[in-house]
Amino acid sequence: MDRSALTAILTAIYNVAAVLALAPLLEGVLRRITARIQSRQGPPLLQPYFDLLKLLGKEDIESGETPVMQRFAACLTLASALTVACMVPLGFAAPLQGSADVIVLVYLLTLCGICTLLAGLAAGSTYSLVGISREMMAMISLEPLFAAAIIAAAVDARSFRLGSVLNGSVYRTGFPISGVVFAVVLLFSFQGFVQRLPFDISEAETELMEGPLMEYSGPKLALFKYAQMVKLVIYCALFVGLFVPWGSALPFPFGWALFWIKVSALVVLVTLIAATHARYRIDQAVRYFLAMLVVSVVALALASYGY
Repeated sequence: MDRSALTAILTAIYNVAAVLALAPLLEGVLRRITARIQSRQGPPLLQPYFDLLKLLGKEDIESGETPVMQRFAACLTLASALTVACMVPLGFAAPLQGSADVIVLVYLLTLCGICTLLAGLAAGSTYSLVGISREMMAMISLEPLFAAAIIAAAVDARSFRLGSVLNGSVYRTGFPISGVVFAVVLLFSFQGFVQRLPFDISEAETELMEGPLMEYSGPKLALFKYAQMVKLVIYCALFVGLFVPWGSALPFPFGWALFWIKVSALVVLVTLIAATHARYRIDQAVRYFLAMLVVSVVALALASYGY
């Protein structure tokens, strides 16, 4: 085995281990900040780890219409999220960014949402069906936003390779008009990507009692919850890699530490918005995302002309 292959394997192990280890910690930070804003003491910082361990140790009860599809969806959602983690720089160059393009990245991120739809269909309850109908409407209007943003970055980089788009060189020297517009659009839509208030409409625990995940418990629920935590880290890393790349070229450990500081700052921003906003109705959310989509189409046209 040559040195480059060994480096790629070690970096892939680091990326997977980093998101698995830090995702619950950032979830704990999110809960504590939310509690402070709402004048509560809040759970311990490590409570998400305990929650996952408790769920993994419970009996795996099969209560849905198609248990095989339920198990498949639960495993696939976390597997696809971890695969994306190997494509995104997490303080170091991603091991798979030279072997994949932006189209594969968009497919895998969309697959995480499709797994939620499969989970709800396999459960077969009324609340699950209402939840997946909301999830489907949100996906149709939300997913094109990120696809348009990353394609615009690929146009500016003159390459669809992830290594060219996410290496911090696209917007390092300056932002074109399209880059500024997409940064604003994704920042204003970020809560929807990570399924946090005010856009956690498909689960809406006070209305639909977790919606697509209502019939899930034990290890399968742990996998879905873990995948949701991992998606928060992944989307934060993608936003940092695309629009806040400054400092990524610093030597270790300065560049690595600066990257995680920027990710943590974005998590705090997500928390502040979630803790101070009420949940939108699905029609309000769809209109909001469609308005952002119109702006994204205009920005993509500007990117195609070099603006």
